Amino acid sequence: MKGLLKFITCGSVDDGKSTLIGHILYDSKLLYADQKNALELDSKVGSRNGKIDYSLLLDGLMAEREQGITIDVAYRYFTTDKRSFIVADTPGHEEYTRNMAVGASFADLAIILIDASQGVLIQTRRHARICKLMGIKYFIFAVNKMDLVNYSQERFKEIQEQVNILKSELDLDNIKIIPISATEGDFVTKRSEKMSWYNGEPLLEYLEKVAVDETNEQGFYIPIQRVCRPNSNFRGFQGQIESGEIKVGDEIHILPSGEKANISKILITDKESEKAQKGHAVTLCLDKEVDVSRGSVIVNSTDIATYKKLKVSLLWTDDEPLKIGKDYWVKLATKTIPAIVTKIEYSIDVNTGEHLKTEIIRKNEIALCEILLSEPIVADKFEYHKTLGELILIDRITNMTSACGVVESLSEKQSGFSEKASFKNGSLEARGDIFEEFYYDLESQSVLKYQTVNKTYTIEDEIPIKGESYSYPDDFDIIVLRDGIAINVREHKIKNIIKSKNLHYNNVPIINGRGFKIDINSEEELRRFLYNYDKLNISEQSKFYSENMLFDTYRKIIIKEK
Repeated sequence: MKGLLKFITCGSVDDGKSTLIGHILYDSKLLYADQKNALELDSKVGSRNGKIDYSLLLDGLMAEREQGITIDVAYRYFTTDKRSFIVADTPGHEEYTRNMAVGASFADLAIILIDASQGVLIQTRRHARICKLMGIKYFIFAVNKMDLVNYSQERFKEIQEQVNILKSELDLDNIKIIPISATEGDFVTKRSEKMSWYNGEPLLEYLEKVAVDETNEQGFYIPIQRVCRPNSNFRGFQGQIESGEIKVGDEIHILPSGEKANISKILITDKESEKAQKGHAVTLCLDKEVDVSRGSVIVNSTDIATYKKLKVSLLWTDDEPLKIGKDYWVKLATKTIPAIVTKIEYSIDVNTGEHLKTEIIRKNEIALCEILLSEPIVADKFEYHKTLGELILIDRITNMTSACGVVESLSEKQSGFSEKASFKNGSLEARGDIFEEFYYDLESQSVLKYQTVNKTYTIEDEIPIKGESYSYPDDFDIIVLRDGIAINVREHKIKNIIKSKNLHYNNVPIINGRGFKIDINSEEELRRFLYNYDKLNISEQSKFYSENMLFDTYRKIIIKEK
């Protein structure tokens, strides 16, 4: 067995994608008896004069059967004696290019069908470009409907030349060209005497043996999907490992905070393990409290970093055109943040590959664009780390998925593993986010955070209590909740750094680690606040902070042109 192969079928409308997969399932005897009987019965009232219509196995929606086209992406799992497969049958109609791109995003190999009577069309070129954009490196060009051209070897050679030109244009490395008839079964699962001039293997036989090499990505990384905190005694970080291996005791870095910690426990489902590797969904526990939330990335032995600007190749899928300056959400890995498209470098003519200057991108067009993010995000080039290099754009008003794409280059790199400004007293340490400036950026039309201080403060050090967007009193206390540390500030100097549980109400204002005033005015209110935080469930965080924080007491937002 060669393991699992994930592939898609794509091509123009009525090229026979659903028929091809249906024929593979039927010929390979991979149907249940009731499925086979239902197929034969349905086919008698179809458009094939009583002959079996194999596409009915894939086209499950009533609208698909009525129109005779594929609309939705149909996934099928099947196994032969030599390999297991997951196939996505994708729409050919240009209107459903979005659906086709979704199917391409999961696949290792693409079967692009070409109607032998029509040859390579614009939609063929579009689908090949999208497959390459989505990271597919292996292609089968199945020249279908050879029965309609009398199984002509000359016609097949003409299409071979067209495909080879497309291969050069798109720089495709691994391609196979196979003549078939999906309706009649020629060279689908077995050889055909009608095309004795073709010496290659049938399509299914090739699928069973093709070696799809996965790219080995550098180092270990896991985007965090969820912080698991069922009680005050357990805190774990959950996600799927995208590359590499991790073991208990390994030192890791957390991005974007830049903090370090060691792995204290690994859980795979509910069982402890000494190590975990790529593909495992895990819960990681660390040996100290760190700043990790959904969207953070835990890394080891890699140069992954955070960036503010991305240059991306986009496939536009929204009915509303892309215009420079409009706000979007960018979703990359497990992080979703506001962003703005600041520049369209060029669009790509699907037919010729020519780069065209434009300021508007319309539905189903492909373009290279520059995106400015509201804050730095953990990202990398798609070719280096796939999960950190693929993204979608979401319209912030309609919530439509406006585009999908991949990262081609990055700029405005943020310092990857530098420690933030913090407070330290022996083994007690807390982060000093109270010194972050809050700016409203006119270019992105979003609130951005900017860290102006990168220093560690200890007892008797003087701290900067005034900045452009913050102004604190001379005397106040700080509780850094995530680190469990409290800091006493008197006459803008640090007088003590202690555990937060040992803090008492001193008749001075109390702020949190972000610089927001906490609504506490007595010892009783302080004790209740700390108790409620310790018992806090992650789903209740928003309500807790809304009820206890006064956000505009010591902070404001400054408008900046850059």
